[in-house]
Amino acid sequence: MSARAGEQWNLDLDDLFVTIGHRFGRVELRRRMRDYVRGLLAPVPRKNSWQLAEQAGHPTPDGLQHLLAGAKWNSDDIRDDLQKYVADKLGESDGVLIIDDTGFIKKGATSAGVQRQYSGTAGRTENCQIGVFAAYATTLGRALVDRELYLPKSWTEDRERCRAARVPDEREFATKGELARRIVLRSLASPLPISWVTADSAYGQESRFRRLLEQSGVGYVLAVPKSQFTVGCPRIDGLFAQAPAEAWEKISCGDGAKGPRVYHWAAVRLPAVEEFDYQGEAPHRMRWALARRSIRKPDEIAYYLAYAPLETTVQELVRIAGTRWAIEECFQAAKNECGLDQYEVRRYVGWYRHITLAMLAHAFLASTARELREKGVAPMRQQGQSSSQWRRFGDSWQLVVPGPHTSVATEDDTTR
Repeated sequence: MSARAGEQWNLDLDDLFVTIGHRFGRVELRRRMRDYVRGLLAPVPRKNSWQLAEQAGHPTPDGLQHLLAGAKWNSDDIRDDLQKYVADKLGESDGVLIIDDTGFIKKGATSAGVQRQYSGTAGRTENCQIGVFAAYATTLGRALVDRELYLPKSWTEDRERCRAARVPDEREFATKGELARRIVLRSLASPLPISWVTADSAYGQESRFRRLLEQSGVGYVLAVPKSQFTVGCPRIDGLFAQAPAEAWEKISCGDGAKGPRVYHWAAVRLPAVEEFDYQGEAPHRMRWALARRSIRKPDEIAYYLAYAPLETTVQELVRIAGTRWAIEECFQAAKNECGLDQYEVRRYVGWYRHITLAMLAHAFLASTARELREKGVAPMRQQGQSSSQWRRFGDSWQLVVPGPHTSVATEDDTTR
């Protein structure tokens, strides 16, 4: 980094500190917060309290440990500031909110929420904590914007254990899906401009999660398991087993590490649900089912349900589906570059404080990367009669199932 770029980096970081500084009442506490975040941004191999204290020139880590464990400040206030910061730096009108969880491998049994449980991060059952997160993604960048610690029933049913880890008495058991719904509601009420939500099948299969998005008027493309029920067919895999060969198109769902991620995609319009999809007699939303098939391994098929404005194209739905990988990139970058998983705190409050400051550091890096690209990046957008229920509808496919507002589309129809 040049001297001029380094100077600008420090100026931008100071601006961020000024933005959140009022959340920390005392001057000494604000200084510790600055030292902690600067340490998370420093290119050091480990970012626990000892290394961060050494980086800041402190003789011991006591001050930084007090910042996480005993000082008076609210991590939710910093989360709110983080969301405004990301909205200002990366926000676009068609922003995508991405929900996923990640695991933090831990030893022992005293860290809040820890137990032997499946971690998608590790790909196996481990002694770990699980956090449910939201990332925000646009063509300008992506950053983590919210978090919740999952507490298994082994914790919430043992209030003495909870009190030892400083879990609030009012915190009761909540599934990951319930935590995700809380995060979505907060995010939709934040300054973040959100048009879409996407998530993997653990969340997409929950009807309450989908209904929340429909009631909120936000579009979604959600992965679902192959056994997912959908209109006109008891299983979504059975629905796409009926798709004609020409329904499958090669479409890229975005760029990966090795270039465009190209798959065979099929998309079919589903019948509308009057309660959510109509304003009076006029439809204003469409429902879709999508399937993504590997080109090299055609037996590998992933499935999605989508809810979208009328003018939405199949290519746009594919783009939103592909955006889900952005949260994996956020997890990797936040862990590798900002110490998201390199904490030594065991108590509930300490987890939220460290995680939130690490998310703030990662958001700063995302903003800086955008500015170094001179605020210009390539858009993420990409520009696909028989007894079968599948019918051609312009340049897409529609599932024909009798219903109160169902009409049979023909190959001559061109209205989307």
